[in-house]
Amino acid sequence: MSVIGARPAPGQVRIGVAIDIPQPWGEELTRRRAEAGDPAAEYVPAHITLLGPTDIVEGQLAEVEAHLAAVAAAHPPYPLHLRGTGTFRPITEVVFVAVAAGISECELLASAIGAADQLVRESRFAYHPHVTVAQDVPTDAMDKVYDDLASFEAQFEVDSFTLFSHSGEGRWRPRRDFPLGG
Repeated sequence: MSVIGARPAPGQVRIGVAIDIPQPWGEELTRRRAEAGDPAAEYVPAHITLLGPTDIVEGQLAEVEAHLAAVAAAHPPYPLHLRGTGTFRPITEVVFVAVAAGISECELLASAIGAADQLVRESRFAYHPHVTVAQDVPTDAMDKVYDDLASFEAQFEVDSFTLFSHSGEGRWRPRRDFPLGG
């Protein structure tokens, strides 16, 4: 998810769905993003996006939450392994920590979440689970975080995902966790 400066239209709410990176790794990756000079670090904690910023009609939120609960119930917890760095350069100026195991499970969750009519959105790129650690910062800062985190490694169980909302300013706020339980 990213920081979007514009507020949602009246009567709408901006949501996103993500897997939080647990501590101590989440704090470390968020700190490294801040050290790279990425202003989004202040607003977006380390995560793996399952549904990027999406504006929905406020009255549809309960229906969306019911959909997310059904998706979570249909998918079992799974191990996730983060290892090393990658980049989307030269297409976009992004450096990320790579998902080494758990890719298919993230893809299945993202696909199921995005299948609801209210959540269908245009995407410029195919879904690729990752943890952004630098975006749109100077090249030397991108190179430094890429090199510094090349040996980064974390393994943990994904047992839930989180629905977040955003007002157009400040941090993304968690609204509700959805435990996996298939």
